[in-house]
Parts: sequence; C-alpha cells; structure tokens
Amino acid sequence: MDYQAIHFAIRNSVAEITLNRPDMMNALNTQMRAEITHAFKAAEKDARVVVLTGAGRAFCSGQDLGDGGSAATLDLERTLRDEYVPMLKAIFDCRVPTIAAVNGPAAGAGANLALAADVVIASEDAYFIQAFTRIGLIPDAGGTYWLPRQMGAAKAMGAALFADKISAQQAEQWGMIYETAPASTFKDHVATRAAHLAQGPTVAYRQLKKAIRGSFENSLDEQLALEAKLQGRCGETRDFQEGVVAFLEKRKAVYEGR
Repeated sequence: MDYQAIHFAIRNSVAEITLNRPDMMNALNTQMRAEITHAFKAAEKDARVVVLTGAGRAFCSGQDLGDGGSAATLDLERTLRDEYVPMLKAIFDCRVPTIAAVNGPAAGAGANLALAADVVIASEDAYFIQAFTRIGLIPDAGGTYWLPRQMGAAKAMGAALFADKISAQQAEQWGMIYETAPASTFKDHVATRAAHLAQGPTVAYRQLKKAIRGSFENSLDEQLALEAKLQGRCGETRDFQEGVVAFLEKRKAVYEGR
C-alpha cells in the first residue's frame, strides 16, 4: 500500500507506525484507518514488535469530524463496524507485542486506539480524554471494553461521564497505562523498550497475551489448564532451549523468535 496518512517503517525487527496528519492532530479519517489496518497486518509478518505513535505534538485527536459529511449524514454505526472494528482487531490480534507510544494528547477514539495496544507508554506531557459526551456520544473504538478492565468500573464511569482530561501521570497511577517517561527522553525510552521486546522470545510473548486475556473469562481450573497448554507450546520452541542453555552458561540469551 502507498501510505499517505501514516508513515510505516521496519528497522531491526521493530515496526514503527506513525500517524501522519500532524496539521489535524492526527485525527482519524477513513484513509488513515485503512492504512493502520493494513500496516499492522504487514508488520506482524516481518517484525517482532510494533510501535504506534503520532507525528507532531499529538498522538491522535480522535475521529475527524469533517470526514464523511456533516453530523446529520455521518453513519456512525457503519463507520465503527466497517472501519474501526477491522483496525482495532488488527492491533489487538497482532501476533507480536504492540506498544502505543503516546507522545501527546490522545482524545476520544484516539485515546482508545492507544488502549488497543498491549502496552501503553506515555510522555509526561501527554493526556487522555474520553471526550465523547461533550458532543452527545458514548465512548467507542473499544473504550467501553478496555477502560473498565484497566481502570476499574468506578474510574471508567467517571472518566466517560465527565470527559475530564486525565494526565499521563494520573493514567499511570490508575492502571490505565503501563508507564510514563520524561518528554525529553521519551523517544529513546520507547526505542529501548521496543528493542527489548524485539530481541525476546516472540512465541512466549504470543502465548503470554493469550493467557492474560483468557484469565478474564476463565475459572481457576480453566486458567490453569490454559497455562499448561500454552506453556507446553513454549517448551517446544528453540527459544526455550536457548534460554535454558544461556542461563546455565551465565550469558545473555540470543532469541530467534521461534
């Protein structure tokens, strides 16, 4: 695909997808959603970690309200079903670890786009806002799914009802995101985190994602059975063999991702 609304590159097994409409604070339009979907599917074939970030001062300001006509003609249900769902599923179902590097404001669907990633790292200058009720809507783009799971029902309800700005530091304290980093070192910090995952046991990461996500629906017995099954798969990998040998030889393991 000839990307216009994003920038896509792979270096050293790290795929970086950059939302590239800085003049619009990286607002999501039809073209950008299609390109993000395509890029994530391409990245998981050739990279061992994917980083999603924004160009300019914002991560993503949410839906481009000027895309697709006026408020009276915009078909929100169709847009969510046909454009957002494939994009969010491409991120959530990605076979390799995903990092949302939130470099600036993340509003509305832009905030929930970030939460679709496995790990969210935010610059201390960033903030999140569930801005939907300010224009008579409810959180979408997965917000009603991710927010209560990560923040708890009470915080999620308040964040959605009041549409308050949530600073990066507050988001970290509430468990909404994994961590924050100083703005001055943010890019380097994200690069270090991404490199760590790109050099890690990729198959184990894939099984880890399945295990943690499965735990929300499983009983203890079901979860223990799932752990055993997935651990069995990890035990059959070259990376497990390398990890054990490296441990015994007191050296750093060199994982191939298989």
